[in-house]
Formats: sequence, structure tokens, C-alpha cells
Amino acid sequence: MTDKKGKVWLVGAGPGDIGLLTLKGKEVLESAEVVVYDALVSDEIAALIPSSAKKINVGKRANHHLVPQEEINQILLDEALAGKRVVRLKGGDPFVFGRGGEELELLVEHNIEYEIVPGITSAVAVPAYAGIPVTHRDYTSSVHIITGHARKGGVSRIQYDALVKMNATLIFLMGIGALEEICNSLMEAGMNPDTKAAVLERGTSAKQRRVVATVATIKEASDQAAIQTPAIIVVGEVCSLSDSFAWVDKQPLAGIQVVVTRPKEKSSSLSEKLRSKGVHVIEMPAIKTLTLDTEKDLKRFTRSIEQITEVRKKHWILFTSPKGVESFFTLLEATGKDIRQLYKSDVRFGVVGNASKKELRHHGIEADYMPEIYCGKELAKGLVGLVDTVDKDSYVTLYRANNASEDIVEVLEENQMEYQDVAVYDTEYCADKELVERIQTGIEKDTIDYVMFTSASCIRAFVSCLTDMDYNKIKAICIGEQTAAMAEQYGMQIQIAKKATIDSMIECLFM
Repeated sequence: MTDKKGKVWLVGAGPGDIGLLTLKGKEVLESAEVVVYDALVSDEIAALIPSSAKKINVGKRANHHLVPQEEINQILLDEALAGKRVVRLKGGDPFVFGRGGEELELLVEHNIEYEIVPGITSAVAVPAYAGIPVTHRDYTSSVHIITGHARKGGVSRIQYDALVKMNATLIFLMGIGALEEICNSLMEAGMNPDTKAAVLERGTSAKQRRVVATVATIKEASDQAAIQTPAIIVVGEVCSLSDSFAWVDKQPLAGIQVVVTRPKEKSSSLSEKLRSKGVHVIEMPAIKTLTLDTEKDLKRFTRSIEQITEVRKKHWILFTSPKGVESFFTLLEATGKDIRQLYKSDVRFGVVGNASKKELRHHGIEADYMPEIYCGKELAKGLVGLVDTVDKDSYVTLYRANNASEDIVEVLEENQMEYQDVAVYDTEYCADKELVERIQTGIEKDTIDYVMFTSASCIRAFVSCLTDMDYNKIKAICIGEQTAAMAEQYGMQIQIAKKATIDSMIECLFM
């Protein structure tokens, strides 16, 4: 226990779609030291929890609480008394049937500082994603949110007579288990049996479903569709607008959920493009890349530069990834070397693909060669052909990852080209255990459709976390042949992008 008390944030995670998490909620979550979360927090949002944070799953769903509410209250208090930044991450909004008020009482009693970060409630967002406006001047002038299950003892406090007289839109949360009782009670209180009603399952997620019927028939229709929790019930004539206003289904790639395994700093561009087309994305950075900058590494890099400037031959510097380019210039600065020294030796630059070319151009250099097929082996083969016709007797320096593939050097050796292979960055596996378990469950239950791999190292890192899984169930979208070859070793179902680009990978989802 520390003398300095911590602080608690009650954060509403929204109904599931990561785009519905508030900016403040994201900011607070990413700086948390302890995260106490519910089962209703989606995988997309759970992926934002810092790997350094202590994660406590209290697993609350309707009628199933992994941890009793009193214990949750005590956990928040204990972690705050230990001086931690504590985030209580709750589905929807913490004050809309989220028991947020109860969780504050113990904190107030012990003078613990706290903040409330409201979330978008499922009562509004889920109908919106199903094309149902909860208010509409032609249909209703009010909306009412009702808890669908009774307190302990089974006694309902819902005043059905009053609700029916309102002629309002009625939203029942956590009520799917009592659907028949709710509908019968409404009709007994005088509601027209032909009043429109809807059951909305897993709203705002990739696998959301809706069933629209009437108060008299919604139970049977829901059973026929095998609706499961989490789901909400909407009663009111606004439900008749669902077919006309449904917009999610019209997105190009609606209903698809993927895992992106790129390093965290590289994942955003792919994720943004996918989400703009309706794809739900779980970011699971399987690897992180680190520039090698120990004293030994700096000396090795310095010797490589000296080798280039001293050998009286034409030189080719080759990069097989954007990180190789980035690390090259980082080390150039760290060792006090001037890029102009290299041009005294007639240096030219070759890159494996567009991303590396773009990174090189960012540093003011235009690549002299890039193969049509984006892989290291093709880079070497193309260079050999170029050297044979134009730059005979050239010397090659590779700046790339530690323990990189031997394909490229095998081609150079077969053609008796002189080269030096310089490691400028390392790749580390960094997948989060809790997130990996969620992803494995998603793949096995078919709620995750594809896993996208941009390198062979991402695959190695991914499978190292899922050691007890049948890899045949994984539908892998691979950026190139080398990545696909690694996926094939594990028996994954493979699709290969026609070009080694992010856009080409996305095109695979349309096939």
C-alpha cells in the first residue's frame, strides 16, 4: 500500500465499434496502469489496452457475473489505494444500467479521486446501426430505456400500463431472456399486437443481426433466427423504417472482421482503409522493430560505410523494408556520417517495393531500381540482370533485419557478386496474451474472418502465441509469395495479394 492514492476513471467503451469510443475514453485507456473490464468490451477496443497495464476481467454479462459487483467495487478501491491509474472499462455508458453509481459509492467513502467518461449507449447506437431512429416526429415524441431483467427475487418493477400510454419508442436492455414476458406484458397492458418490434443482436459489431416483426410475433421470429445475447429489444413503429434506413449492410465489406498483425506504428494506414469500407479491425501488433544501436552495432555500421567508400567499385545499397531505410538513416546520424561521402563511390540505391521507395524518397533520395515483383529474391535477380548489362563488377551492401531471409544472398552468391550483409534492426515478438486468447476464440467461433500478414516474421510471431490452435482454420491474406510460403508451412488457408501493397491486400477481401 502506498501513501499516495491513485485515481479511477469510469469509462464507457460504447457498444462495440471502435469508432464509437470517445476521444477522451481512448486517451484515458491508453495511459491506464490497471484496466478492469467487462465481457461486453469488444475485441477491437480491448486491443487498445496497453500491454504494460494490469488487466482484470470481471466478465459481466446479463445473468452471468464472473466477479460479483461487491468484489468489483473492492478491486477498484484496492488498486486506487495502491496508487494506480485505474480504468473501469464498461460496455455502453457507465451510468445507463452500468451500475456505475454503485461503483462510485465505495470510492467516495474512501476519498478516492475519480472521473466519469460517458460512453455512447447501446440503446441509441445499436438501433442506429440497424437503421432504426429511436425518435421520429411522424412516429413518436419520446424514447424510454428500460432494464429487461428484474432484480434479485424476480419481481419486475416495470410499469407496462404507463409505457403503453406513452406511445413511445421502448428500448429494453438485457432483456432477451425475458422477451416473451415483455411482449405479453405490453399486450396485456393494451398495446396493439401489430405494433412493430425488433431484436438487434451484437449491434455495431461485424456480425450484427436484426429481426423485425411485431410485438405478437417477435418472440417466434427471434427463436427462428436463433438470436443470442448480447441483444436489445426495440418496440415502436420506428422499427418499420429499418429496411429503408439500414446503412451498414450497404458498405462494400460489411460483415467482415479481420486481424491486422503489422507493427503498431505501421498498422494505422491499413486499418483506416479497411474501416472506411466497413471492415471491423482488431489490431494485434505481433512484432515490433527496433533499430540496432549498441556500441557493437554502431561500429559494424561504421565499418560498412567505410567499406563502401574504400572499395573502388560501383556500389548498390539495397533495402528490403521501410524499416531498413529508416534504421540506415538513424544510424547514419548516430555515427556522424555524411550521406555525401557515399556519392564519392558512385552509389546507387535499390528497394524491394513501393513502401521502401516512399521511405527512401522521404529522405530525399530516389530509388534507382525496384523490381516488378516485390520480394527480396526478385530484387536480387533484377539487380544481377542490371549489373550484367550496365554495372559490371559492382559491390552490394544490404541493410536489413537481423536474421533475415537468405533468399537474396543466395542469388548474389550464385552469381558471384561481392556483398556485405549488415543488420540494422531487430524484430521482436510482442503479442499480448489476453488479446491472443480473444483472437483465438474469435477464429474458432468464426467471428473473425481473416488474418492479414505483411511479412513472414508476423506469421512466426502470430503462431508462436497460438501454440494449441489448428492453423487450418486461419484464413490468411498475405502480402507476397515469401509471406505466403511461411503461412503454407502452418497449413493456413491462403490468399496472396496480386501486388505487394496494402491496397492489393484489401482487394483480396472482395474475392
